[in-house]
Amino acid sequence: MKRNFFKRVCAFLFLSLSSISLFAQAKRDALVLYNNRKFKEAIEVCDEEIKADPSHVDSYVVMCWSLVGNREYARAEQIAYDGLKQSRYDMRLIEVLGEAKYFLGKNSEALKQFQEYLSLAPDRTGSRVGTAYYYMGEIYIRQTKFQHADISLSAAVRKNPLSDSWWTRLGYAREMAGNYYESMAAYEEALKLDPLKTDAINGKDRVAAHLR
Repeated sequence: MKRNFFKRVCAFLFLSLSSISLFAQAKRDALVLYNNRKFKEAIEVCDEEIKADPSHVDSYVVMCWSLVGNREYARAEQIAYDGLKQSRYDMRLIEVLGEAKYFLGKNSEALKQFQEYLSLAPDRTGSRVGTAYYYMGEIYIRQTKFQHADISLSAAVRKNPLSDSWWTRLGYAREMAGNYYESMAAYEEALKLDPLKTDAINGKDRVAAHLR
């Protein structure tokens, strides 16, 4: 009798642990799929995770990243809001919501999200701090606030000095602001990273004409 009871308990524990292990594996798989740019598959895995456990915040995060990667910005915006109902101050959801709004052209709303993300990131050390500053800079360029764009993009390249695209956009913001010497320096940094960067080459030529 006791032996049968012990067997039933062991079987129950085995099934429970197996279920937990399978769920954890599914979560890892979603992130791996996202990192391998298999966005549609990652979205499907996260969708199943959320149906199984609507409070599982990591699933919302990876799903939003994957939706943005798949250019499904409106759905990413909605899923981010759903995730924030579960965890209002999750920095990852706040930041990716800003990205979704940026691509939807909701500039003021996106800017607000990035600013909130930066206010929450401890000592500006969050993994996507540079990205947030970059998108803020792009928003300010859209709004023709070129000095603001200079400040944000300068912060972005301090976080990621190896992005030729970000240096190029910093050069452009400074060029539009009339800060030609600083613009030239940014374009030259971009060309150190990619000597064939067309936008940086053209920008440098334009600025050189102003400085003659």
